[in-house]
Amino acid sequence: MKKLFFGVLLAGLATGAAAQNIQMTKSGKVSFYSRAKSPEKVEADNNEVSSVLNTQTGDLVFAILLKSFHFERALMEEHFNENYVESNKYPKSTFKGKIVNISSVNFSKDGAYPVTVEGELNLHGVSRQVSYTGSVIIKSGKVNATSRFSIKLKDYNVSIPSLVADKISEDIDVTVDCKYEPKS
Repeated sequence: MKKLFFGVLLAGLATGAAAQNIQMTKSGKVSFYSRAKSPEKVEADNNEVSSVLNTQTGDLVFAILLKSFHFERALMEEHFNENYVESNKYPKSTFKGKIVNISSVNFSKDGAYPVTVEGELNLHGVSRQVSYTGSVIIKSGKVNATSRFSIKLKDYNVSIPSLVADKISEDIDVTVDCKYEPKS
């Protein structure tokens, strides 16, 4: 199922594009952290993020299986999947958009290039137009994309029960780190 989904993701982005312009990963990392008043850390990592980047057009897509987020404590993971993101009902989060200033990235020269990404983020069955900043880092011909941003849970209809409102912030800090490889 995961391979089929990634294949469809790639086909939708790569249509009409030369293969050398396509960079992809199936092991990107997305982490999130809730900076609540409670001393308890609410954070999770997902190292199975699929992403495809067209270096010529700037088209960029992400697919994140929500059950692939792992927490320090199993109970947090269970609550995340069952009570908050309802991962059985909404199994994945997606982003489809583009790096709007792709022409400012020199893919043949080492460096860190600031970028702006705009597109549609879908989480918990809700799609919203978003714009985030990040960096494309080129080192020895390898492409790495990073970003840090916040999302508001209420924007995606994710409810926080009052019983745990002091443990989970309404604003969630998200970190993205994807090391891409050329499509072969």
